[in-house]
Amino acid sequence: MKAIREEVGETVTFRSLKRLFPFRSMRAKLLVCFLVVTIIPLLTLGALSYYQSAKMVNSQFGKYGENAVAQLEQQTSSYLSRMKQTTEAINSYLLDPARADLGNVAPTAYQEILDKNDFEDFLKALHTDRTAGIYVITRSGYFYGENNLDVAKLERTLAWGAESDPATGENWLGFYVQEHIVDAGSPERPVLGLAVSINNPYGALRGSKILVEENAEDLLRAFRLFERDTKAHLKITDPKGRVIYETQPGIPPGDRDIVWKKNLSANDWTIEARLPARDFFRSSGIIRSNTVMAAAASCLLAFGFAYLFSSRFTARIRRLKDSMQKVSFGKLHTRTKVEARDELGSLDISFNSMVEGIQSLVREVERTEALKKEAELRAFHYQINPHLLFNTLNSIQWKARLAGAEDIRQMLYHLAMVLEGNLEITQELVPLGRELRIIEHYLKIQEVRYGPVFRYELECDESLKDYLIPRMTLQPLFENIFFHGFEDGKGGIRLTIREAGSLLQLVLTDNGTGIAPDKLKRLLQPDAKRKGKGGLGVQNVDQKFKLHYGPQYGLTVQSRAGQGTTVMIQWPKKEDNRNGGGKHD
Repeated sequence: MKAIREEVGETVTFRSLKRLFPFRSMRAKLLVCFLVVTIIPLLTLGALSYYQSAKMVNSQFGKYGENAVAQLEQQTSSYLSRMKQTTEAINSYLLDPARADLGNVAPTAYQEILDKNDFEDFLKALHTDRTAGIYVITRSGYFYGENNLDVAKLERTLAWGAESDPATGENWLGFYVQEHIVDAGSPERPVLGLAVSINNPYGALRGSKILVEENAEDLLRAFRLFERDTKAHLKITDPKGRVIYETQPGIPPGDRDIVWKKNLSANDWTIEARLPARDFFRSSGIIRSNTVMAAAASCLLAFGFAYLFSSRFTARIRRLKDSMQKVSFGKLHTRTKVEARDELGSLDISFNSMVEGIQSLVREVERTEALKKEAELRAFHYQINPHLLFNTLNSIQWKARLAGAEDIRQMLYHLAMVLEGNLEITQELVPLGRELRIIEHYLKIQEVRYGPVFRYELECDESLKDYLIPRMTLQPLFENIFFHGFEDGKGGIRLTIREAGSLLQLVLTDNGTGIAPDKLKRLLQPDAKRKGKGGLGVQNVDQKFKLHYGPQYGLTVQSRAGQGTTVMIQWPKKEDNRNGGGKHD
């Protein structure tokens, strides 16, 4: 019942839309729907967004300015606090009576030089990545610190001659360019300076001054960024009204100006940022103008985009329909262009995949039919009569017995046994014991041929001989040993077969001439070009194991020239279930 109600509801909705938009073209329907759904909400949201955004921008801009000034206050305070801590550390160092030997002239005695070096090492240890200089300048003009200070130039600066605070002994020099450095390779840079009088009751440094200068480039850059972003006028003054920093050029104050002000706790400096009212409310006016222009432009763009979208959408559908018609007429080379990864793009991809699948199936059927005909012709061409072959071999064998040629009779007997096993093509998987017996007959033939000049060792448990192995896989490996590994049949062969969990593991080792590295590299490659007949049987054996058990199985060949060859094979255990799993002849 629920499904019926849903179907009825969908039908009513479809009919209502059909009555509302009586167009036969899908593009016209999409165009009208898109415009109705887009333009009305767009105009409504435009009016609401102006009022809300103007109110929010003014509020956020005010908070932004206040937070920005607070951030400048924190940055500046961190500079000032670090400079004060540096001067306090130097004063604490000098309060030690052991430092009373530090003089106000260049040292001459060895111990005075050591004390000077220790003190300057201590000053260097106070340096940070922002330190522009730390000096202790005595009343005589001699100074401690880096040997790059021009005291005469420093004393000519207005800030250096200012009086220090009687309570703290501090003289905040403010911002200035560091022109009193004698190092010619050092560029002049803006610094923030602090001079503190030393009130040390011990030694000759009493009345000297500590000068700490911090690189102010980052701090001044932060000031300029604030001025650029907010268009505000920034001013920093000390408690006496002296201007430490001020935006250039200045602007006259107004009654409606927006003012953000912060005090620095380190030295009672005041940071004041002043923004004219016309600049503060400029953003809301821009929003109003932009909203009107955006609404008009959006209506035009909505119509244009609706037209383009509907045309593009229906064009893709028509193209897919045309491609389907071509395929229905037998043109399987037809493909549709995939323009996007949306639902229609998925349909295009599925259509192309379907046509490719159809083409592949057609080619596969054609190839299979061709291979089938070729196989039938080859089977007919190479067909032999096993009974005629075996009867002929038996006749020759009896002739050899009557003639007393026992070697020939034995060779014919074992040859017949080998051929009987190889010509039995009704099964592709045979018991392992059967393959081992064929090898025994094959080795008897080689023994008659060469004599007892080779050794053969077999290690295989009887319980493993019922497991299956691909037919005619061991004989090509032994043939490869006699044809390419042994000289006149001389050598040793060891065949080991054991269990390895759910797998059988076969290791065939000989002490023949081995395989050259270049030949070993391409031995098992199906497409490798071969010279002569070497390795073809080994490759066929490898392909048989891969075809029956999967590409992860097959042969592994290890060999060194003159040291023999080892062939390893692993394959899953599968027992012969015929006749109750017993052994077979």
